[in-house]
Amino acid sequence: MGNKNTSKVAVITGATGGIGAAIAKSLSKAGYLLVLNAPSSEKLGALASELGGPCVVVAGNLRAESTPETLLAAALNNFGRCDVCFNNSGLIEAGTVETVDIERICNMVRVNVEGAFRMAYTFLQHFVQQGRGHLFNTSSILGRKVRPTVGAYAATKFAIEAFSEALRMELSKSEVRISSIEPGLVRTGYQDRWEVPPAMLMGMEEPLDPVEVARMVLVILEEPANQLIPQHAVLPRERELALT
Repeated sequence: MGNKNTSKVAVITGATGGIGAAIAKSLSKAGYLLVLNAPSSEKLGALASELGGPCVVVAGNLRAESTPETLLAAALNNFGRCDVCFNNSGLIEAGTVETVDIERICNMVRVNVEGAFRMAYTFLQHFVQQGRGHLFNTSSILGRKVRPTVGAYAATKFAIEAFSEALRMELSKSEVRISSIEPGLVRTGYQDRWEVPPAMLMGMEEPLDPVEVARMVLVILEEPANQLIPQHAVLPRERELALT
């Protein structure tokens, strides 16, 4: 492609979800070249058609061990470089002890933890080799504070928080950056199949819009080289007031 080596390149997993799609649209407007990943090729195609800038779509699930290498190769082969990895793909499962589906829980752990770890190490090894790069791990405010019925999901995000902190310490003397994004309750399609919407369970009238999360991602990407925002919590105002 004619854009090789002229613009920054970002790989985004979970690109067709609310947060992933918002980040893709925001970065495309900012001039980034994108590699978009999600399980559904149909949804990826629809998202790509909405973007104004160049992008490559790669359908695949993070349960597959080969997916991270495939995504890195897609960035290098199509754009000649990779600068940013948004480790964003994830699932949320919840339920009481009496009703929880353990198979769905274990599938969530494979995607949220094992899949995220594979993505991180694959891209960080490349970033270390090239001497620069930025890894974003999508965590959650539940990675700091647990709630009933979502303990397993919160545990996966606690894992992401610990993983991100350890990676930051390990790479602190390099030009490779690690950021974790900790959204509060976000309005996404993952919640559609819940019998009682999470916003109602938590007493929130206005969950976050994914665009608000994407806006903060741009803030982090545009920070000066001598500054670092390692963690950023993005909370609905109702939630913020409840914490004060």
